[in-house]
Amino acid sequence: MERLLVLRLQARGVSAQARLNGFPLAELGATGGVQALAVHEYTLAGANRLELVVEPAANAEPRLAEGPRFARAQLLLPRVGQAASDEQSRCLATLDWAVADGELYRANTVVQQEVDIPVKFPRWRWQDAPALPDLTTLAAPVLAFAQEQAVALAQGDPEPWIVAARLRFEELALAYQRNPADDLARWRARVQLLHAQKALRGPLPTAATLMLRATADGRLVDCLTKDGAPLLQFTRPDGGRVALPMRIAVVEGRLYVLR
Repeated sequence: MERLLVLRLQARGVSAQARLNGFPLAELGATGGVQALAVHEYTLAGANRLELVVEPAANAEPRLAEGPRFARAQLLLPRVGQAASDEQSRCLATLDWAVADGELYRANTVVQQEVDIPVKFPRWRWQDAPALPDLTTLAAPVLAFAQEQAVALAQGDPEPWIVAARLRFEELALAYQRNPADDLARWRARVQLLHAQKALRGPLPTAATLMLRATADGRLVDCLTKDGAPLLQFTRPDGGRVALPMRIAVVEGRLYVLR
């Protein structure tokens, strides 16, 4: 693989979110900053929907800008090993939003563009996942699933996650041209190392911390805490965090981690 497809989000003075094909992938708080991540596994062959959301968590009331504010989402194609920047990457799409000091704007503003990406990807399984049921009916099964995974990982057992996320492992290997067996070996080694470091411990997920968010245009459920962090996370002895994002499809009542 010579190039990576990267989603890059920048903001100053506002919180912002970048979405690709219905997936909220990059998010920045009110202090702004820069975030970039590879997005092959969320990208479609042909037309793709890129969205930039300004202050996504706020209501859409008008407000005055106190100082200049801006946000930008880009799809970049840097060479592997190079920075995902305008200077070192081919830019496939850019969405810009900006207001000057004292200008009126609204939160939850969405800027979007359809982008035809000249890279061939297979048809991902999440594209054909059934529409989600009412999210309130998923709270109990998702919580039980997350607790089972947390207990297994705390015991140093990587296999339940491999079973639940088998399709995810396969598609990530395909997306980044890797050997699936190598990815599984790396996962098992990582769990063993983190277990030896006592870095897979911490409180189990609870109903009080659970927040479910529909994503992928209502085909997957994003499993989060109330503050928007991954639901499945652990505390390292040094106070750091180990987090496992879970975007789950529901097929005939069974849960599958697809992203």
